[in-house]
Amino acid sequence: MSINLIQTPLDSAVLETKEQYKVYFKIVSHAFDSLIESLSKKQICGEMELTFIEQYTELLTYSLEAFRIKYLFDDEEKMKIDLTESGYPNFLEFRYLYNDLALKHEFVERLPPVDKVKEQILETLLKDKEPVSNTKLHQAASIIYYSSVEQKYIFKKFVQGKIISNKKVINPDSDAQYIISWSFYDVTHNRPFVCFMYFDLYKTTIQEYTEQIYEVLEQVADRNMTLDIMAYAIDKKLPKLLPKKIRKVDLGPLHSVFAKDELEVTHVILQGIVDKTLDISAYAISLQIDEINSTDTFSEGGYFNKQYLQVWESKKPEKYVFTSHRVMQLLYDAIPEHLNSLTEAPIEMESLK
Repeated sequence: MSINLIQTPLDSAVLETKEQYKVYFKIVSHAFDSLIESLSKKQICGEMELTFIEQYTELLTYSLEAFRIKYLFDDEEKMKIDLTESGYPNFLEFRYLYNDLALKHEFVERLPPVDKVKEQILETLLKDKEPVSNTKLHQAASIIYYSSVEQKYIFKKFVQGKIISNKKVINPDSDAQYIISWSFYDVTHNRPFVCFMYFDLYKTTIQEYTEQIYEVLEQVADRNMTLDIMAYAIDKKLPKLLPKKIRKVDLGPLHSVFAKDELEVTHVILQGIVDKTLDISAYAISLQIDEINSTDTFSEGGYFNKQYLQVWESKKPEKYVFTSHRVMQLLYDAIPEHLNSLTEAPIEMESLK
């Protein structure tokens, strides 16, 4: 295992209270909702790509809500936010959550029956007129957690999307037959990425090749890397697949009061909160889109095992910042040179009240 993949509790900031978690959850949910709306208005991503991005961000917000229920009355464990250039939960949180739910039946058997917990809580409140103990509240939250949260909706290290037909009406700029999406939570960066690949097939059908495509993507495209390396690995392992275009969307970092990185945007927001010129809910989200296109082919191997691979051409990465008008003003005052390096001026989103 690479040393970059090793994580410890020192890599994280802890959400100590329910109030902190409430603010954090609202920031992430609002950021994703506003981001999808802004990407659509600015036509930064196509209609089909936006649909996929929205589905993956819904998995993330569902996982965050599961965290909230899990840690609601747990005084020993708290959710951890990554301290590197992320602003999202540490990946270990998702892994623990997924493993928890895999053993949900064992945990449920140790808990008292739901009716008994309800009866005890009501008796304490109505009859004894005393506050409910943390033990009972934790039992109630655990019952809700294990009975309502579905493991299949938790965001995993790699999330595979389905292959669909790439209709010309939806994607007028692409002649490829199919499009496939996938998302991964990069362990090094602790933030989500969404990828799209437009491709054709050679001497096979989608029904025959689907499982092989899924297996290869999970093997070679489950972490952040340069697109030419990713594209070559996919192309090499799938000789009957002809990739035409690959796009990678980096959904972060998320700059907010919970981020503790050294990024300029984060520093401006934190200073604005300290100076009380920004509300504690102020945030910005950075986004980068990398794209690579096939321009030609070349052969590799001998006469009996020759394989034709794609020649790739990279586009200049697109870099964006999405935030409220007030944050935007502070960014222009403090770091105008950083904003000038973006693909376009910061894109305004409605502020979180």
